[in-house]
Amino acid sequence: MKRSTLYTSLFAIGTAILVVYMVVMLCFTANMGSERRCEGVEITVNDTARLRFVTPREVARDIFPLIKGAKGSLLSRIDIDSIERTLSRIDKIERAIVTIGTDNVVHIVVDPMEPLARVFDSHGTSYYINKDGKRISANARYFVDVPVVQGDFVDSVFSARELLPLLDYIQNDSLWSRMVTMIKVDSPKDVILVPNIRGQVVNFGAPDNFDSKFARLKVMYTEVLPERGWNFYDTLSVKWRGQVVG
Repeated sequence: MKRSTLYTSLFAIGTAILVVYMVVMLCFTANMGSERRCEGVEITVNDTARLRFVTPREVARDIFPLIKGAKGSLLSRIDIDSIERTLSRIDKIERAIVTIGTDNVVHIVVDPMEPLARVFDSHGTSYYINKDGKRISANARYFVDVPVVQGDFVDSVFSARELLPLLDYIQNDSLWSRMVTMIKVDSPKDVILVPNIRGQVVNFGAPDNFDSKFARLKVMYTEVLPERGWNFYDTLSVKWRGQVVG
Protein backbone atom coordinates (compact mmCIF):
# COMPACT_ATOMS: atom_id res chain seq x y z
CA MET A 1 0.00 0.00 0.00
CA LYS A 2 1.34 3.36 -0.95
CA ARG A 3 2.17 5.83 1.83
CA SER A 4 -0.36 8.42 0.58
CA THR A 5 -3.10 5.79 0.53
CA LEU A 6 -2.19 4.75 4.08
CA TYR A 7 -2.35 8.33 5.30
CA THR A 8 -5.75 8.77 3.62
CA SER A 9 -7.13 5.64 5.27
CA LEU A 10 -5.81 6.63 8.71
CA PHE A 11 -7.29 10.11 8.32
CA ALA A 12 -10.68 8.66 7.36
CA ILE A 13 -10.61 6.26 10.33
CA GLY A 14 -9.62 9.10 12.70
CA THR A 15 -12.38 11.33 11.40
CA ALA A 16 -14.95 8.56 11.82
CA ILE A 17 -13.81 7.95 15.41
CA LEU A 18 -14.03 11.68 16.16
CA VAL A 19 -17.54 11.91 14.71
CA VAL A 20 -18.70 8.89 16.76
CA TYR A 21 -17.15 10.44 19.88
CA MET A 22 -18.89 13.76 19.31
CA VAL A 23 -22.26 12.07 18.74
CA VAL A 24 -21.87 10.03 21.92
CA MET A 25 -20.86 13.09 23.94
CA LEU A 26 -23.75 15.14 22.57
CA CYS A 27 -26.20 12.42 23.51
CA PHE A 28 -24.61 12.12 26.94
CA THR A 29 -24.71 15.89 27.47
CA ALA A 30 -28.31 16.11 26.31
CA ASN A 31 -29.27 13.31 28.67
CA MET A 32 -27.46 14.98 31.54
CA GLY A 33 -29.10 18.30 30.65
CA SER A 34 -32.54 16.78 30.77
CA GLU A 35 -31.84 15.64 34.34
CA ARG A 36 -30.73 19.06 35.59
CA ARG A 37 -32.87 20.43 38.38
CA CYS A 38 -33.75 24.04 39.03
CA GLU A 39 -31.83 25.74 41.83
CA GLY A 40 -34.19 28.71 41.95
CA VAL A 41 -35.64 31.70 40.10
CA GLU A 42 -33.86 35.06 40.07
CA ILE A 43 -35.76 38.18 38.96
CA THR A 44 -33.92 41.39 38.08
CA VAL A 45 -35.69 44.66 37.24
CA ASN A 46 -33.53 47.18 35.38
CA ASP A 47 -35.08 50.24 37.01
CA THR A 48 -32.63 52.89 35.84
CA ALA A 49 -34.88 55.73 37.03
CA ARG A 50 -35.25 54.19 40.52
CA LEU A 51 -39.00 54.60 40.27
CA ARG A 52 -39.75 51.11 41.59
CA PHE A 53 -42.90 51.14 39.47
CA VAL A 54 -42.29 47.48 38.63
CA THR A 55 -40.68 45.37 41.36
CA PRO A 56 -39.36 41.78 41.40
CA ARG A 57 -42.13 40.91 43.84
CA GLU A 58 -44.84 42.07 41.41
CA VAL A 59 -43.18 40.26 38.51
CA ALA A 60 -43.12 37.04 40.56
CA ARG A 61 -46.78 37.54 41.41
CA ASP A 62 -47.75 37.95 37.74
CA ILE A 63 -46.00 34.73 36.68
CA PHE A 64 -46.59 32.72 39.85
CA PRO A 65 -48.49 29.86 38.14
CA LEU A 66 -45.52 29.37 35.78
CA ILE A 67 -42.80 29.32 38.45
CA LYS A 68 -44.70 27.73 41.31
CA GLY A 69 -42.63 24.83 42.60
CA ALA A 70 -39.84 25.57 40.11
CA LYS A 71 -37.02 25.01 42.60
CA GLY A 72 -36.10 21.36 42.63
CA SER A 73 -38.07 20.49 39.51
CA LEU A 74 -36.51 19.41 36.22
CA LEU A 75 -35.33 22.40 34.20
CA SER A 76 -36.65 20.75 31.05
CA ARG A 77 -40.18 21.12 32.45
CA ILE A 78 -39.93 24.88 32.97
CA ASP A 79 -41.38 26.68 29.95
CA ILE A 80 -39.24 29.80 29.68
CA ASP A 81 -40.98 30.80 26.42
CA SER A 82 -44.34 30.93 28.19
CA ILE A 83 -42.82 33.06 30.94
CA GLU A 84 -41.49 35.54 28.35
CA ARG A 85 -44.82 35.68 26.51
CA THR A 86 -46.74 36.27 29.73
CA LEU A 87 -44.44 39.12 30.77
CA SER A 88 -44.49 40.70 27.30
CA ARG A 89 -48.29 41.03 27.53
CA ILE A 90 -48.05 43.19 30.66
CA ASP A 91 -48.24 46.84 29.59
CA LYS A 92 -45.96 47.93 32.44
CA ILE A 93 -43.08 45.91 31.01
CA GLU A 94 -41.14 47.04 27.97
CA ARG A 95 -39.03 43.89 27.54
CA ALA A 96 -38.38 40.61 29.36
CA ILE A 97 -35.63 38.04 28.77
CA VAL A 98 -35.74 34.61 30.42
CA THR A 99 -32.74 32.26 30.35
CA ILE A 100 -31.43 29.22 32.19
CA GLY A 101 -27.91 29.76 33.47
CA THR A 102 -25.09 27.30 33.96
CA ASP A 103 -25.88 27.63 37.68
CA ASN A 104 -29.23 25.89 37.00
CA VAL A 105 -31.07 29.08 37.97
CA VAL A 106 -33.88 30.57 35.87
CA HIS A 107 -32.83 34.18 35.28
CA ILE A 108 -35.59 36.70 34.48
CA VAL A 109 -34.45 40.18 33.45
CA VAL A 110 -37.14 42.84 33.03
CA ASP A 111 -36.96 46.33 31.52
CA PRO A 112 -39.98 48.21 32.92
CA MET A 113 -41.90 51.04 31.38
CA GLU A 114 -41.07 54.36 33.04
CA PRO A 115 -44.19 56.49 33.63
CA LEU A 116 -43.74 60.19 33.00
CA ALA A 117 -47.14 61.31 34.34
CA ARG A 118 -50.46 60.09 35.73
CA VAL A 119 -53.41 61.17 33.61
CA PHE A 120 -56.89 61.77 35.01
CA ASP A 121 -59.25 62.28 32.12
CA SER A 122 -62.52 64.11 32.71
CA HIS A 123 -64.24 61.16 31.00
CA GLY A 124 -63.51 59.09 34.11
CA THR A 125 -60.41 57.19 32.98
CA SER A 126 -57.02 57.18 34.65
CA TYR A 127 -53.74 55.86 33.32
CA TYR A 128 -50.02 56.53 33.18
CA ILE A 129 -48.12 57.62 30.06
CA ASN A 130 -44.44 57.10 29.32
CA LYS A 131 -42.06 59.28 27.33
CA ASP A 132 -43.36 57.82 24.06
CA GLY A 133 -47.00 58.47 24.94
CA LYS A 134 -47.77 54.81 25.53
CA ARG A 135 -50.67 54.29 27.92
CA ILE A 136 -49.99 52.18 30.98
CA SER A 137 -52.95 50.98 33.01
CA ALA A 138 -53.19 52.28 36.57
CA ASN A 139 -54.12 50.11 39.53
CA ALA A 140 -53.38 49.97 43.23
CA ARG A 141 -50.67 47.33 42.86
CA TYR A 142 -48.53 49.54 40.68
CA PHE A 143 -48.04 53.08 41.91
CA VAL A 144 -45.39 55.72 41.28
CA ASP A 145 -45.22 59.34 42.39
CA VAL A 146 -45.13 61.35 39.14
CA PRO A 147 -46.78 64.65 38.12
CA VAL A 148 -50.54 64.48 37.68
CA VAL A 149 -52.16 65.63 34.44
CA GLN A 150 -55.85 66.49 34.47
CA GLY A 151 -58.05 67.58 31.60
CA ASP A 152 -60.71 66.87 29.01
CA PHE A 153 -58.60 64.95 26.53
CA VAL A 154 -60.03 64.13 23.12
CA ASP A 155 -57.37 62.70 20.81
CA SER A 156 -58.79 64.47 17.77
CA VAL A 157 -58.57 67.88 19.50
CA PHE A 158 -55.94 67.81 22.25
CA SER A 159 -54.52 64.60 23.68
CA ALA A 160 -52.31 64.03 26.70
CA ARG A 161 -49.51 63.10 24.28
CA GLU A 162 -49.17 66.77 23.34
CA LEU A 163 -47.94 67.49 26.85
CA LEU A 164 -45.01 65.07 26.56
CA PRO A 165 -42.40 67.71 25.57
CA LEU A 166 -43.48 69.87 28.54
CA LEU A 167 -43.43 66.91 30.92
CA ASP A 168 -40.01 65.88 29.67
CA TYR A 169 -38.69 69.43 30.13
CA ILE A 170 -39.98 69.55 33.71
CA GLN A 171 -38.62 66.12 34.56
CA ASN A 172 -35.12 67.03 33.36
CA ASP A 173 -34.92 70.32 35.27
CA SER A 174 -33.90 70.06 38.92
CA LEU A 175 -35.94 73.12 39.95
CA TRP A 176 -39.20 72.50 38.09
CA SER A 177 -39.26 68.76 38.77
CA ARG A 178 -39.47 69.70 42.46
CA MET A 179 -41.85 72.62 42.01
CA VAL A 180 -44.52 71.34 39.60
CA THR A 181 -46.85 68.75 41.09
CA MET A 182 -49.77 68.89 38.67
CA ILE A 183 -50.75 70.08 35.19
CA LYS A 184 -54.35 71.00 34.47
CA VAL A 185 -55.48 71.60 30.90
CA ASP A 186 -58.32 74.10 30.65
CA SER A 187 -57.85 74.44 26.88
CA PRO A 188 -55.03 73.82 24.35
CA LYS A 189 -53.90 77.43 24.95
CA ASP A 190 -54.42 77.45 28.72
CA VAL A 191 -52.21 74.83 30.31
CA ILE A 192 -52.16 75.41 34.07
CA LEU A 193 -49.15 74.43 36.19
CA VAL A 194 -49.84 73.77 39.86
CA PRO A 195 -46.70 74.33 41.94
CA ASN A 196 -46.18 73.07 45.47
CA ILE A 197 -47.08 76.54 46.77
CA ARG A 198 -50.54 76.36 48.27
CA GLY A 199 -53.14 78.56 46.62
CA GLN A 200 -51.10 79.48 43.56
CA VAL A 201 -51.28 78.42 39.90
CA VAL A 202 -49.37 79.33 36.75
CA ASN A 203 -51.08 79.84 33.40
CA PHE A 204 -48.40 78.55 31.06
CA GLY A 205 -50.44 79.17 27.93
CA ALA A 206 -49.80 76.74 25.10
CA PRO A 207 -47.15 74.05 25.75
CA ASP A 208 -44.38 75.80 23.81
CA ASN A 209 -41.44 78.25 24.20
CA PHE A 210 -40.28 76.40 27.30
CA ASP A 211 -36.93 78.15 27.77
CA SER A 212 -38.44 81.64 27.64
CA LYS A 213 -41.46 80.90 29.83
CA PHE A 214 -39.57 79.02 32.51
CA ALA A 215 -36.82 81.67 32.56
CA ARG A 216 -39.45 84.32 33.33
CA LEU A 217 -40.99 82.13 36.01
CA LYS A 218 -37.60 81.53 37.57
CA VAL A 219 -37.10 85.28 37.96
CA MET A 220 -40.45 85.50 39.76
CA TYR A 221 -39.65 82.64 42.10
CA THR A 222 -36.06 83.62 42.87
CA GLU A 223 -36.23 87.44 42.88
CA VAL A 224 -39.79 88.78 43.11
CA LEU A 225 -41.79 86.43 45.36
CA PRO A 226 -39.14 86.22 48.11
CA GLU A 227 -39.54 90.00 48.44
CA ARG A 228 -43.30 90.34 47.84
CA GLY A 229 -44.31 87.18 49.68
CA TRP A 230 -44.99 83.69 48.32
CA ASN A 231 -48.76 84.14 48.57
CA PHE A 232 -48.88 87.67 47.16
CA TYR A 233 -50.14 86.37 43.78
CA ASP A 234 -52.67 83.57 43.43
CA THR A 235 -52.09 83.37 39.67
CA LEU A 236 -49.04 83.96 37.50
CA SER A 237 -49.25 83.95 33.72
CA VAL A 238 -46.46 83.58 31.16
CA LYS A 239 -48.70 82.85 28.18
CA TRP A 240 -47.93 86.23 26.56
CA ARG A 241 -44.50 86.70 25.00
CA GLY A 242 -41.95 88.51 27.17
CA GLN A 243 -44.31 89.08 30.11
CA VAL A 244 -45.18 87.75 33.51
CA VAL A 245 -48.63 88.81 34.65
CA GLY A 246 -49.65 88.42 38.27
